[in-house]
Amino acid sequence: MSRRPRTVFRPLDGLLLLDKRAGVSSNQALQRVRHLFRAAKGGHTGSLDPLATGLLPICFGEATKIAGLLLGARKAYRTTAVLGVTTDTDDADGQPLREREVPTVDDAAIEAALAPLRGAIVQRAPIYSALKQGGEPLYAKARRGEAIEAPEREVMVHALDLLERQGPRLTLEVECGSGTYVRSLVRDLGESLGCGAHVEVLRRLWVDPFRAPRMYTLEQLQGIVETGGEPALDDCLLPIEAGLAEFPSVQLDAPQAVRFGRGNPAQPEAGPAGPIELVAVYEREGRVLGLGQLDAAGMVHPRRLFTWATQLPGS
Repeated sequence: MSRRPRTVFRPLDGLLLLDKRAGVSSNQALQRVRHLFRAAKGGHTGSLDPLATGLLPICFGEATKIAGLLLGARKAYRTTAVLGVTTDTDDADGQPLREREVPTVDDAAIEAALAPLRGAIVQRAPIYSALKQGGEPLYAKARRGEAIEAPEREVMVHALDLLERQGPRLTLEVECGSGTYVRSLVRDLGESLGCGAHVEVLRRLWVDPFRAPRMYTLEQLQGIVETGGEPALDDCLLPIEAGLAEFPSVQLDAPQAVRFGRGNPAQPEAGPAGPIELVAVYEREGRVLGLGQLDAAGMVHPRRLFTWATQLPGS
């Protein structure tokens, strides 16, 4: 029996906008893509449920240094909620817990149930979630049958709108901040309507700053590498700068870029006035050097450097 050849990894920097398919975890999707690109280092920017599809930004190499920023970004989803059935996972992958009759509701009644779920709300996370309790994910405890008190936390729901109704199925669009569980929104909507509900379909549409993302499925990427080889595959990557497009930025001339790359405060030649907690720092040629903090005196202090910032001529 022949073994698959062992992947020889390579240094690779950039961002991939993956269209995750249903049925795989975010980590499984990451590992498959990482092996396809032969990227030595990779990470994703916030888990999508196995049931979910859509945008999962993948960071390779130095781009992993901004993964946390993308994780905290604003996001949008489209979901199909099924009224009348609750499950232990709050989605269709779980076991049914209770079935109730779906009342006759009109759009006005649904809007009245949606309204309290908008804005800054306190939300209880699903029992089956990646949130950790005592250093262990809640889903691991739930699978062992342990009694769990899922935590509550404040989240931001910028928009929550009904798009379509077909029998017990409601199509909703959600725009929210970091840490919001669409499964919890659907669960709470169902309880407000008196019949319970669970997520049947979930798709992430965008993540800031990628509002109109060009996404690639794993199958598309495999086809690209088979027909065009690795150079064609690498053309699917976005530069790290694309992930920082919405951050305030400052520009350094060559001597100040060297200072910044050595870990010292530097004087920008262009950019906004401080103080600003986090800015993207660029050299004149347009390449990002790292992230910094801009003080009231106009000096930018290094917070996180990309490798090439420490290797500039004159460093």
